Amino acid sequence: QVQLVESGGGLVQAGGSLRLSCAASGRTFSSYVMAWFRQAPGKEREFLATISRSGGSTAYADSVKGRFTISRDNAKNTVYLQMNSLKPEDTAVYYCAADTHTGWGGRVEQDYDYWGQGTQVTVSS
Repeated sequence: QVQLVESGGGLVQAGGSLRLSCAASGRTFSSYVMAWFRQAPGKEREFLATISRSGGSTAYADSVKGRFTISRDNAKNTVYLQMNSLKPEDTAVYYCAADTHTGWGGRVEQDYDYWGQGTQVTVSS
């Protein structure tokens, strides 16, 4: 069983930055592919970014490429999402997710088997 707890959300003005964190339980964090998704009201959950087990490979959705950066610290069992140049359309609940079995590269919800509870990010114009 893997437990994921997100933090770092909040209210920020357009053009500002936030850094989200996701702390994972368990002793095998370094074996999980990790990702961030978000879900805005009335919309489907959207893939944002994923990072390989070692952190050496990353991939992003076009909507956030160049603005968001995913990283991880396996010693701290934590994955991060640095969000810069935020826009009002980035307003959503942000979720981290862990893939414990399917491998690198997943961009859909079904590729991930553990989820955090989400953290709200609100970007004002």
